Amino acid sequence: MTNNERSLLPEDIQRIMGKDAQRNNIMAAKMVAEIVKTTLGPRGMDKMLVSPTNEIIVTNDGVTILDEMQIEHPAAKMMVEIAKTQESEVGDGTTTAVMLAGKLLENAEKLLDKKIHATVITKGYRIAAEKAQEILKDLALKITSEDDEVLRQIAMTAMTGKGAEDSKEIFSDILVRAVKQVQNDGRIDLSDIKIEKIKGNGIKDTELISGIVLDKEKISQDMPEKSLNAKIALMDFSIELKNPEIDTKISISSPDQLQNFLIQEEREIKLMVQKIKDSGANVLFCQKGIDDFANYLLSKEGIYACRRVARSDMKKLSKATGAKIVSNLNEVDSFQLGESEKVMEVLHGEEKMTYVVGCKNPKAVSILIHGGTTHVIDEIERALKDGLGDLVCSLQSGLVVAGGGAIEIELSKRLYEFSQTLSGREQLAVQEFASAFECIPITLAENAGLDPIDVLTELKARHDAGERTAGLNLFTNKVENVLDARIIEPLKIKTQAINSSVDVAIMILRIDDVIASKQDKNGSMNNMGSMPGNLGGLM
Repeated sequence: MTNNERSLLPEDIQRIMGKDAQRNNIMAAKMVAEIVKTTLGPRGMDKMLVSPTNEIIVTNDGVTILDEMQIEHPAAKMMVEIAKTQESEVGDGTTTAVMLAGKLLENAEKLLDKKIHATVITKGYRIAAEKAQEILKDLALKITSEDDEVLRQIAMTAMTGKGAEDSKEIFSDILVRAVKQVQNDGRIDLSDIKIEKIKGNGIKDTELISGIVLDKEKISQDMPEKSLNAKIALMDFSIELKNPEIDTKISISSPDQLQNFLIQEEREIKLMVQKIKDSGANVLFCQKGIDDFANYLLSKEGIYACRRVARSDMKKLSKATGAKIVSNLNEVDSFQLGESEKVMEVLHGEEKMTYVVGCKNPKAVSILIHGGTTHVIDEIERALKDGLGDLVCSLQSGLVVAGGGAIEIELSKRLYEFSQTLSGREQLAVQEFASAFECIPITLAENAGLDPIDVLTELKARHDAGERTAGLNLFTNKVENVLDARIIEPLKIKTQAINSSVDVAIMILRIDDVIASKQDKNGSMNNMGSMPGNLGGLM
């Protein structure tokens, strides 16, 4: 900094300007892309993340890897944000979005070396992004909710390479049935699909329950093990005497008064249990507490009860069984009850769970994941969530595209042709934007141990010959028509990845001055952020 700048800014401020700032930020973004690069595709490798407390996560899910790393560089944090956006909007394609952003910045760096201004590059990228979205719409294929086989293939493509390979047919069938079950007037809320995990058996034993599985056991061993033709009551108030909200004192001057006081308490609880019984309910799920005496009376009446059930689970139970969540005991009647064929307690190893199964047309379902270790189960859960996300956005948009790098090569080809119609330096930016898409098929080939140059050459030749659905099938290691191989992805994965990656690339390119504070004596940062130049450690 100059002397004038030193007089303007505090001494604990570090400032990087001009080309140094641009190069520093681009380098950090490229490093983030390199971190997740090897996880792309069905032959991608996994990362092991170890926390300071030795908690282990083994995954190849891009957003999980980046989220668990303590990335400090401000530009690199922007790359993490686009992965999170991709995850929240689509549920899949996080690695693609990050890699595309990294490649766009890498190609922009080449143009900067040729003395092309960042403003020209960003303008060219904007033009190319708009054209890419038009091309994608032209290449997209329509599907409907009746295309079960296509939906299963979409789910399989999403889960491939995430530890679910051997059972992807089973999982895809489970996911399609689950999504179609909770679909309501074309709307799909993924929160209606509950995922429960349990150690034991193998991942092939993962099952879809047409109802809800709760990690709760019945509150008394004297209650029945199962209730057939269950009439289910859902309550969000406690079945016990309420304590006064203000400080209250009760004066008792004789043993008879004390006895009468206790008898009255019991009478009130008996009245509450009697109202539940009179409603016809033989199963009770309570969001709050159940008194010990109430527990005894419920057991005596043969009512299966669980307490302190999470609010989210209460909502799912309501959607699955048709029961209404009751907030007042006086409202409990047969019209508020839900139904299921069976409610039972099931023992898995040392853990007891409650199954609510056999619901008629449930609008909430459960997927129970089995597996040998916690790490395997967690990775299967991430694979299933990716599959669910792909299915939902495919059904909502009704549009899909060819996978296996086919769509990227076709986009690259058409964008290059489009660049020939432009004049001025923006043409060079559009060409670099087009070539950025080639990083996807190249990385797919590299991760599978194939020669990326041979694969890219063959892909380009096939697309130049008019085979716009020619892509890389990594199950046969050949370039072929990926639609015939049923390698299909939702359109929204690509559109969102392009939007996110272009936004972050343009934002980073427009930065020519980084002003960052150092740590103070107490080791804390001010709100300007951390020092650039460090990607941080793991967790």
